[in-house]
Amino acid sequence: MHRFDLGMANLSTMIVHPSGVAVPRRPIRTATRAAAVAAVLTGAVACGGGAEPDAPTSGGGDGAWPVTIANKFGTTEIPAEPERVVTVGFNDQDFVLALGVSPVGVRANLGDYDVENRPWAQEQLAGVAELPTVGGQEIDVEAVAALQPDLIIGVYSFMDQATYDQLSGIAPTLAQTDEYTDGATPWQEQTLLTGEALGREDEAQELVDEVERQFADAAERNPDFDGQALVVDFAGVAGSAHYLFGTDDLRTQFFTDLGFDVADTSTEVSPERLDLLDQDVLIGGGYPEDEGLTDPLFAGLDVVSQDRTVYLGGYDGDVMGALGYGSPLSLPYLLEQLVPPLAQAADGDPATAVEQPTV
Repeated sequence: MHRFDLGMANLSTMIVHPSGVAVPRRPIRTATRAAAVAAVLTGAVACGGGAEPDAPTSGGGDGAWPVTIANKFGTTEIPAEPERVVTVGFNDQDFVLALGVSPVGVRANLGDYDVENRPWAQEQLAGVAELPTVGGQEIDVEAVAALQPDLIIGVYSFMDQATYDQLSGIAPTLAQTDEYTDGATPWQEQTLLTGEALGREDEAQELVDEVERQFADAAERNPDFDGQALVVDFAGVAGSAHYLFGTDDLRTQFFTDLGFDVADTSTEVSPERLDLLDQDVLIGGGYPEDEGLTDPLFAGLDVVSQDRTVYLGGYDGDVMGALGYGSPLSLPYLLEQLVPPLAQAADGDPATAVEQPTV
């Protein structure tokens, strides 16, 4: 088993969206609480001129009310079953959809991925009209208020205390817990938190158990995964040709749940340190194989020349999108797409060709 030696990256100045797009962390757009309340009272909406907010789309929960959930910034107190849910996190809409609730507003997708047609959520999105968005790089507090939510969910939102306070002035707001850094809440925890907020704890636990079973089955069928050192390399993050994600980013949990070892911290990789990529298995994200091989230094790495690399393609592809969302909806899809090529890359035989996933 290899040991990782990756330098510490400063992630505090940027947000890396599930699509893989890295954007500078700017101050979240603020609106005074009075302005937020005024937006609710006037019935303003974020999309379309003068349209009324959509009808409630929740219902059917089995929880007991009220619900109180501690979070990073305070306490979320939900007095009754929510009927109008707005998700302000980059992937939170998937978790809500997985539990049978259609949000009335969502955080916009950054980048070129066609998120409305993501294959793993088509059943849940069937019959759902195009959803209003409540900001992209920044949370648009006024747009949230205009949708008159009775619950706001933003576990993977990168919100700060000031934004949490403003959103809480509109409706009970679920943020991440204090246990995890931004972008590193395990999908299991996010599912259970969302289930608790929606009053669907039993469904959430059943969902976690089922997806964990699928991971366990895949790991059992592929004992070679256990303990192998795997690197997740994304192109273009923070302007770098290579950027390695550690366990401080949710995208790596897919691989650790299969038994691979991943470095603890994310870091930019300079051309002089491409040797950091030369581990047991390499995941190439944001670039296709032919593009990666144009760099002779990259092509000369043992992990590349010995065909131990799995290429996930560009940021506009379904595989990269599924990895970024990291939800109980997208993870089973990702298991189907990536376990076969991972098994070929991790079998220790350079003669085994890796059949790259359809990205």
